[in-house]
Amino acid sequence: MSRNKDYLEEDLYKPIYDYLSGLGYTVRSEVNNCDIAAAKGEELLIVEMKKTLNLEVILQAVIRQKVADMVYIAVPKPGKGLFSRRWQNLCYMLKRLQLGLMVVSLKEDFSYVEVVFEPAAFDMANSKRQSKKKRQELVKEFDARYGDFNIGGSTRKKLVTAYREMAIHIACCLIKYGQLKPKELRQLGTDEKKTAIILQKNHYGWFDNISKGLYDISEKGKQEVVEYEELLNYYTRLMEEKNESEDK
Repeated sequence: MSRNKDYLEEDLYKPIYDYLSGLGYTVRSEVNNCDIAAAKGEELLIVEMKKTLNLEVILQAVIRQKVADMVYIAVPKPGKGLFSRRWQNLCYMLKRLQLGLMVVSLKEDFSYVEVVFEPAAFDMANSKRQSKKKRQELVKEFDARYGDFNIGGSTRKKLVTAYREMAIHIACCLIKYGQLKPKELRQLGTDEKKTAIILQKNHYGWFDNISKGLYDISEKGKQEVVEYEELLNYYTRLMEEKNESEDK
């Protein structure tokens, strides 16, 4: 059975002491402001303890790297939070900083330490290789946008993504020409691959399926796309330029 959650940082000490002693370290507490210092031969190891994994303890651990061969952060083992995005991101930060991480399971009958990862040199090239797909997705989204219609740092606002830009382009064509089929929209310059999907999914509720394969702008679409005046003007201009080019 788990211990009550109003534990203290000092509750982490005994399990960590036992763990490091079992590895052959001589362990001392509160040495020159370090929570735990441990030595084995010439090797000096420091552990900073905290009830939660936060910036304060990360800063403390980074400072300890000036004097120690290895530095760990130790926190109580989280429950569901162990699989959260925030926890994973914090672990990535610690690896980047070449810090180790211990989690302590605090039990009524027996508490124990688990090393999540050791302090180790961080391989940036390998990290980028593992994130190659995410980079490709970012570049694809970047290249697919006509312009910059968002404000950096915005929260709880509708973002103008590449997908939304494509939907606005379709809406603009329907406003100008009335009911159209996906093939006709593509001929007007809408996205070759996404036009039919955007119409069928109708994620924003901007389109009405008049009959099989025939679409029009909905009342909701007419009301909402006017919020994107710059994009509407841009796509209207594109269509006019295309018409002028075809007339010549």
